[in-house]
Amino acid sequence: MASPSPTYFRKGFGLKADVQEDLDADYAARIVDRMREQDGTLVVGDVTIRLAGEFGFCYGVERAVEYAYQTRRKFPDRHLVLVGEIIHNPHVNAKLRGMGIEILKPDAEGKFDFAHVSADDVVILPAFGVTIADFEALRQVGCVMVDTTCGSVLNVWKRVESYARDGFTALIHGKYYHEETRATASQVTKYPDGAYIVVREMDEAREVCDYIEGKGDRDAFLAKFGKAASPGFDPDVHLRRIGVANQTTMLAKESLAIGEEVGSAIARARGEEARSTDFRTFDTICSATQERQDAVVELLKEPLDAMVVIGGFNSSNTISLAAICADTVPTYHIGDAGGVDPESRTIHFRHAGVQHVEETKRDWLPAAGPLRIGVTAGASTPNNKIGEAVGRIFATRGLSLDEA
Repeated sequence: MASPSPTYFRKGFGLKADVQEDLDADYAARIVDRMREQDGTLVVGDVTIRLAGEFGFCYGVERAVEYAYQTRRKFPDRHLVLVGEIIHNPHVNAKLRGMGIEILKPDAEGKFDFAHVSADDVVILPAFGVTIADFEALRQVGCVMVDTTCGSVLNVWKRVESYARDGFTALIHGKYYHEETRATASQVTKYPDGAYIVVREMDEAREVCDYIEGKGDRDAFLAKFGKAASPGFDPDVHLRRIGVANQTTMLAKESLAIGEEVGSAIARARGEEARSTDFRTFDTICSATQERQDAVVELLKEPLDAMVVIGGFNSSNTISLAAICADTVPTYHIGDAGGVDPESRTIHFRHAGVQHVEETKRDWLPAAGPLRIGVTAGASTPNNKIGEAVGRIFATRGLSLDEA
């Protein structure tokens, strides 16, 4: 989204050097820097921890957090408002609250109330972006807007907008309630006949494919996808021409497979010519997400006794990393370092591939014998939380980082 208004900023305020010390103090970790220097390896006693080649904060997240810090420095006496969480990491958002930034919460439908936002306020747009409706509402208020929307997300928006412009329905692989997907889906509203439908995984995509091939029930389809489709969505009309896109943090291989499945369904229903004229697909997974997924796949080639994946339980890219690992090795997705309790020898984790199912497990590490533990982290996880988790893993075996 662009605006000629002098109250709209997308490139910070030239204060990076001024806030860098604060950023380092809040998020850097000496132990992580040390592991990087040692090819991602740290050995204490008979426990080896291997860190994936790519992990933690990506460029888009670093930029968003930095811009929030710059905004506080630029406007020390103004009321700062953030439209939802800047990223899906509770510690980062808590830091921003501690800096006096108010974080608005959406309602059950994912909508924000800007009634108390005034023209004197400074509003930060998160890395996920905001919907067109929210952007326009804030522009009408006349407040200063600092837009931290990730560039990879903007690329998906351009793709979805082009689909709507050319008369294609955007089929988005993502979570219909996720901030990024809501913002992406809203791009179709730039065109009167724009339409979208969101599928979370392959099973839902196959239901769409069945309908394309004439196997679905209209009422059941609309009941199933009512919240995940554009207003007035008509499957008999809007599933004729389809362009596939994705939430940037989803599993890349699944997004590509969904695109292939939809294209094949159109070909089976109406022939190969229809596939060439009525179907489009592009890989819109962001490069940082792909790099972290590739790095964990590479790490899983090594002999590992377990994987610990660190990141918010509502972080899609972290969830995707855990799903990849769980196919190969016992995997523990922890929200932060506090999920590992050395004293009780427990770990509190989210089950990979199962929504909202958490467990606290005792004696998750054997008390004796050599161990190799893999560690990675989602793109919204700061290095200090990774370092704390590494220390707690060693401590579970009675080992200290001072011995490294």
